[in-house]
Amino acid sequence: MISSLIGKIKGKRIRIVFTEGSDSRVLKAAVRLHEEGILNPVLLGNRAEIFGCAKASGVNVDGMEMLDPYEYKELPEMITKMVELRKGKMDADTCHKLLLQTNYFGTMLVQMGYADGLLGGATYSTADTVRPALQLIKARPGHSLVSSCFILLKNGRQLVMGDCSININPNTDELVEITLQTASTVRQFGIEPKVGLLSYSTYGSAKGESVAKVQEASERLKRMPLDFEVDGEMQFDCCVSDEVAKLKAPHSSVAGSVNTFIFPNIDAGNIGYKIAARLGGYEAIGPILQGLNAPINDLSRGCNEEEVYKMAIVTAAQKGMNI
Repeated sequence: MISSLIGKIKGKRIRIVFTEGSDSRVLKAAVRLHEEGILNPVLLGNRAEIFGCAKASGVNVDGMEMLDPYEYKELPEMITKMVELRKGKMDADTCHKLLLQTNYFGTMLVQMGYADGLLGGATYSTADTVRPALQLIKARPGHSLVSSCFILLKNGRQLVMGDCSININPNTDELVEITLQTASTVRQFGIEPKVGLLSYSTYGSAKGESVAKVQEASERLKRMPLDFEVDGEMQFDCCVSDEVAKLKAPHSSVAGSVNTFIFPNIDAGNIGYKIAARLGGYEAIGPILQGLNAPINDLSRGCNEEEVYKMAIVTAAQKGMNI
C-alpha cells in the first residue's frame, strides 16, 4: 500500500510540516522523505536544536526547509488571521503565545496555504495535535465531526479500524458518520470496504444500551444508498471467521470477510487495534484523521522512525487524493 501511495504523490512537491523538527525519529524520517524526493518536509522548531539533533542522529539536513516561530517574519499576519478565525474567543496576545508553539504554528501554516498538511504527536498528545486543527482548520463542509482510523498491515492483509482515538462514546448519529468517513478513507487507499459494526452482540443475541446504539446505526446505514457493504451489530469472531459467520449470520453479505471494523466506543477501539498490533503482529498505521478541511495527522508518542515515514506519506496522499 505504501509503495502505491508513493507512486501517486512522488513529484507533486507536496509540503508537509513536522511539528517536532528536533525529535530524532521525526528528523530521520523527514530526511529520508527529502532524499527520496517523495515530498517536501518542513521542520518546525529551533534551528540550533534541529542541527544538533541531526548531528547526534548522523543525518544531513542541508537544503531542508526549517521554520522557527520565534523567527518567522510573517507572524503578525498569522496572529491577525488566527484572531479572525477564533471570532472573539482569543485575543491577539493569546494567539501570539499559542503560535510560538509549533502545533499551533504548523496548523496555521496549513490553514494559510503555506503547507499542504501537518504531522505531529511524537511528543505532543493527541489532544494537542487535534485541538488546533479543530479550532483553525475545522471540519470539512457536510461533516459534523472529526474521526480517526488505523490501517493494519500483515502479510499482504489490510484491515481498517475506527474510531480508535478521537470520539470517546459516539452516539448513533456519530457512529453513522464515523462509518461513512472510514469507508471513504478505506476506498481512497485502494481497499474495497466491507464494513462490520462491532458489538458484544450479533443480531440481538444480547441486550444493552451499546447494542441498541449499534443496531440503530446499522439500520440507518442500510437505508442509505451506499456504494459499499455494511452489516451489524456483530461480534468480532462473526466478522472474521467463515465458520462462525455461517452459524451466527448466514445471510450476511460481509460476515466472515469484514475488513473495516467500526467500534462502539474509544475503549473498544483503542484496545482492539493495540491487541492486533502487539499480539497479532499487525503493523498499525495511524491514527489517520478524517473529516477535516486539510490533512492533519497524529503520531503515537511511542512511534518509531518507520511509522513517522509512513504516516507522512499517508498525510501527503490525503492531500494528493483529496481525502
